[in-house]
Amino acid sequence: MSIRKPAITAQKPSSTTSDPGSGDGSSEPISVSERALSVLDFVAQSGRAGLMDVAGALGLPKATASRMCSNLEAQNWLTRDLNDRTFQPGPRLLKMALATLKTDPRRELRHSILSELVNEIDETCNLTVLDGLKVRYLDRVETHWPLRTQFEAGSYVPLHATASGKMYIAMMSPQKRATVLDHANFTKFTAHTLTQRDELEAACEKIRADGYSFEVDEFMLGLVGMAVPILDDKGECRATMALHAPTARMKFEGALAVVPALKRAAERVKPLLF
Repeated sequence: MSIRKPAITAQKPSSTTSDPGSGDGSSEPISVSERALSVLDFVAQSGRAGLMDVAGALGLPKATASRMCSNLEAQNWLTRDLNDRTFQPGPRLLKMALATLKTDPRRELRHSILSELVNEIDETCNLTVLDGLKVRYLDRVETHWPLRTQFEAGSYVPLHATASGKMYIAMMSPQKRATVLDHANFTKFTAHTLTQRDELEAACEKIRADGYSFEVDEFMLGLVGMAVPILDDKGECRATMALHAPTARMKFEGALAVVPALKRAAERVKPLLF
């Protein structure tokens, strides 16, 4: 997930701080803490970055970049990608980013958009983000109907068995998708859960073509879900706008009919996320 975008290159302070571990005796124009923040900012904006990407973008010696990334990884600010070649935002950085979104004054505006969407389609809607290899509800507004499936904001749901999760997989680059699926745990929640890799990959291709993702009885029996992507400036899926409803009240055709409303809400909330 992407946090708000400060400039990658830190401003030079009035005094310089030398890098005692660089071994070249040169002075660095920014402090160690500023360099660490610059590394975190670059990786957060990139989504994933190799060591040479970090070194090149920030003008750091390879040894310095390696040491900083390793230290940030040891402290869980960064984590290595599953292929062990690139770095991604780690648990602490993701937690801080999510906390920032929750406390952001724009949170109330996002929640208001969700509430308006619920009033329009008369079913529960949620805003999700990708947190590691799971989907997390960033915000959620329940419908007024007594028959509903309740999840609190902050709850996690699986990638392969939910509309939002399948959308994230579908929008990944082929390389990242392959890496994720190589390590995926295809838990069978119901008889309708996609537990075969080829089935999920075929579903992902259709999702990319359709521009929406759905689930029917895949995560929970009697539940239909629909999700649309919220893309950042690089075209990466950083969040989804989704609905859930009991199939006793809404069938697939009904969920499909509200996709335009989901897309309108996604466009309205996008400036309040990135």
